This record gives sequence, C-alpha cells and structure tokens, in this order.
Amino acid sequence: MSGRHTQKGRQRPDGRRAGLLLGAGLVALVAVVSVVALSGGATTAARAQSAATPPNNTSLPTISGTAAVGQTLDASPGSWSGTTPISFAYQWLRCDSSGSNCVSVSGATSATYAVGSSDVGSRLRVRVTATNGAGQESAESNATSTVTTASAPKNTAEPTISGSAVQGQALTGSNGSWTGTSPISFTLQWVRCPSNGGAADGGNCTFISGATGSTYTLTSDDVGKRMRFRVKGSNSAGSQTVASNPTATVAANGTSVPKNQQEPTISGQAVTGSTLSASTGTWSGTTPMTFAYQWVRCGSNGGKSDGSNCTFLSGANGASYVLQSADVGKRMRVRVTATNSAGSSTAASNPTSSVAAAPVLPSGAITLPNGKISIPVTSVSLPAQLIVDGVQFSPNPVTSRQGPIAMRVHVSDTRGYVVRDALVFARSVPLLTTTPAEQRTGQDGWLTLQFQPQADFPVRTGYNVQFFIRARKDGDNLLAGVSARRLVQVATHG
Repeated sequence: MSGRHTQKGRQRPDGRRAGLLLGAGLVALVAVVSVVALSGGATTAARAQSAATPPNNTSLPTISGTAAVGQTLDASPGSWSGTTPISFAYQWLRCDSSGSNCVSVSGATSATYAVGSSDVGSRLRVRVTATNGAGQESAESNATSTVTTASAPKNTAEPTISGSAVQGQALTGSNGSWTGTSPISFTLQWVRCPSNGGAADGGNCTFISGATGSTYTLTSDDVGKRMRFRVKGSNSAGSQTVASNPTATVAANGTSVPKNQQEPTISGQAVTGSTLSASTGTWSGTTPMTFAYQWVRCGSNGGKSDGSNCTFLSGANGASYVLQSADVGKRMRVRVTATNSAGSSTAASNPTSSVAAAPVLPSGAITLPNGKISIPVTSVSLPAQLIVDGVQFSPNPVTSRQGPIAMRVHVSDTRGYVVRDALVFARSVPLLTTTPAEQRTGQDGWLTLQFQPQADFPVRTGYNVQFFIRARKDGDNLLAGVSARRLVQVATHG
C-alpha cells in the first residue's frame, strides 16, 4: 500500500496536507466575500430609507354637513404628498365661537361625527394625522359654522297645483317653500276631496294609491271632486304636513277651459281718490263662468303683459278700486280670472297711465254725485275768477208777454270747480222785463231767475232780447275782484 495516495491529499514537505491548506483558503475567501456582500446590502437599504419622504399636506382637510344637533358631519383628509402608502387618523376638535381654543372630543376619532347638544354654541374642526414609513404630519380643517339646535321643517309658502282640472289632464304640484335644518326630505301625496275642498291639510280627503309623485293625471274617479297636493317635510328635528289649495271641481271630457278673447279694460281717471272700474273682457269656453278680480300696482313700464311681476294689492279683489297715495307714480292693471267646470284662466288689462296725486282741494270742497267738485264762493280768490258757464231760457223762444221767462244760470271758476253761494244778478238790455233781486247759486252751481216781460217786450219772429248777467263774491267790487260778466240773448217769435 506504500505506493498509493489517500483522499486526504498528499504529504507536503513541511508535513502538512495540501487539502487542508486549500480548505482554509476557501473559508477565508468566503468570509471576505460575505463581508463585502453584507456591507453592500446595508448601504442599499440605507440609501432606500434616505430616499423616502414623510407626508406633507397640500390641501387642508374639509368637513361637509350641517353644523346642527342631530346632524352627521363627514371629514375628508385633504390632499397629501409623500411616499405611499399613507394612512390617516382623525381627531375631532371642539372650538370656541371664534374657531380658536380647540380641545379634542373624547372618542371622536372616525371620519364621521354626530353633532350633539354639548356642541351647541361651539365650532368644530377635524385634525387629520397622515403617517407613512418616513414619518407623520398633522393638518386641521377650517372651523364649521357655530353649532345650532336643529329646527323642524316649517312651511312658509304653501304647495301649489298647476294644470287644468279636466279628466285626462295632468296636474303638477310644487312643494312650496320651507325653512328648517337641512337636509329636508319631502313625501308627496295626491288626495281627492269633496266639493267643499275638504280640510285645509287635505287630511279628510281620499288618499289616492300610488299617487306619490309631483304629477298626477286626472281620471274618471276624480270627476266632480277637487284635488289637493299634500307635502310632508321631514328632517332630524321633526316633520310638518301641509297641502295646496284645492283645484276647481274636476270636469269630464268635452268641457273647455275659459280662454280670453278680448282683454279686460279699466275706466276712470288715474288720480288719487278716483275710482277705477274693471270689465271682465270677452271669454270663450264652457259656461257658466265666474270671474274673480285682482288689482295690481305696476312700475312705470307697466310690468309684464299678464301683470304677474306687479304688486298684488291685498283686499283689492272687486270690480272697482279707489286709487291711494301709494299708487302715485305707478301704473295699475286688473287681473281677471275666469273659472268654469273645466278650469280657470287669467288675463290682465292694459296698464293705466301713471297715477297722479289729486290736487289739494280748496276749503269747503265737496264731491257731487256726478263726480264734480263744489266749492263755496269764499274759496275763490285771484288769480282764479268766476265764470258764468251755463245759461238756459224757458220758454225758448219767447212767444208771449203773458207768462214769465225763467233763466237758469250756472257758475264755476277758472280752475273747473263748481261754485256755490255766488251772488248772481241779471237784467234785460234794454230794460224790457222786470229785474229780480240778486240770488245765490246752489250746491250744484245753478240758480233760477224769473223775469216778467213788460208791455214793450218785442214778440216777433227774428228778434232777440239781450240780458246782462253778473256773478260775484260778497264784499268784492261789483265790477272787480273775481266777478264775472256775460251778455246772453233769447229769441222771440210772434
């Protein structure tokens, strides 16, 4: 066996085996490589860690919802930059009325928050903490409005119905106007009421199955009935139910709604104190029809042609209207609504001219049945003067000397007022009749003087007898002051 090599390697001259020397070298080499490898891995990890960035807020968190007791607020984290993934934590804060001096609300650490009674008078914020592998940062939202106690819905303008009350026609309901804490939800219900319209809230009317939308098409079951639209407003604080006014009585097919053919008209002077009168205009449609009036006050441009943008005058619902001081500078219209079994339609008159203020009447003025103004002669002063504006003879022509001649005289003044108590004198020229005493005009400005023809009074065809007339005020010079004079004549016939 002396000539064979073993697997342990041959003997070196220094007495060590070669295989053992090689193994030690490999171990050393592996150790060096491992150190180098570990050193390189740690460097890579350190470099990766140093490249990550912590969260940075770029848009503040926000809060949505109503700041009222019983409402739920929702928080959004806002916008953030930084190495992802980023996680978010929430903390709700209760602040003073200025939005400062905030404190954390215990347990309020979710993205939603139910507003409670302890928050009333405060303002709320939410703090959002963003976290990633490189660190964390917090940002706060702006403050809400001051928290209030929730208020139940309250109707401020009742629901309405539009459309024709005729079988087969569609009616449309509006919810009306409401106040109260938002959000408010609405439940709708059409009801069929008796001919008297039922209760104001429609509660004693027949609820129509499935008719819970804003529109409803009338059926044969509705003929002879009146419809209401019930609206229930609800929020976290409560609810209220109200109904529209009832429609006209629902008519069967074959009837026609009133249609205006000629617009209403207004007569009367556009002066304060004057009475305006309205006509209904001309209408077509199924009869009988009833008419309702509404006077409206419009701007200087007369408003819309239907008067819908003018001011509706409370209580001014008759066929006539007395102009008030508030109407000065405005223009008036009358809206006429014609109604029959099929429905109703409205038309408006043209506007009046701008309403003027009535002049200040003289002392003692009264309005006569014919609308004219009567004043005492004492209220006539220069530069105004009296006018003899009416003279009537009876008989006319005069055909005999036997009977008296009656002269009716009317006195007014230069301003157009009827004058009462004016002194009137008259005589024939030349003197062919008796001369009556001076007399006073009555309340209507008229008086009657009697003359008796004398023996030389001419009674022949083609002849005229003249009379001198004077009207004056007590105390005035007979031919001066406010007095008036006039020559008139009466024909004779033989």
